[in-house]
Amino acid sequence: MENHKLVLPEHLNHFGYLFGGNLLKWVDEFAWIAASMDYQECLFVTIGLDRVEFKKSVREGTILKFYAEKTRVGNTSVQYDIRVYRGSSTEEEDMIFSTNVTFVSIDQHGNKKPLME
Repeated sequence: MENHKLVLPEHLNHFGYLFGGNLLKWVDEFAWIAASMDYQECLFVTIGLDRVEFKKSVREGTILKFYAEKTRVGNTSVQYDIRVYRGSSTEEEDMIFSTNVTFVSIDQHGNKKPLME
């Protein structure tokens, strides 16, 4: 799955660069959308990101490309590889962030529930 986001002034830190917390929020959101589209009958909560390392800084006006790919499926959980690039590129030198996001399927009471496709 692919998505895009425009970096606006309200997304910047006091030095004029993208605030890392905004990027993490978008990564979680776009990964959750991918999981929810793949498993439309499931309710998901995030249980982890495997690493947080910002590879490049980002300035206002940059269009970010988010790419989500399912990498692991368990009984109640699913994991997505998330890569974030500048603009429309998918070249390694334009990657600004990558991580794996893991979700668990839950019922209305917050208990783990098997995945349903």
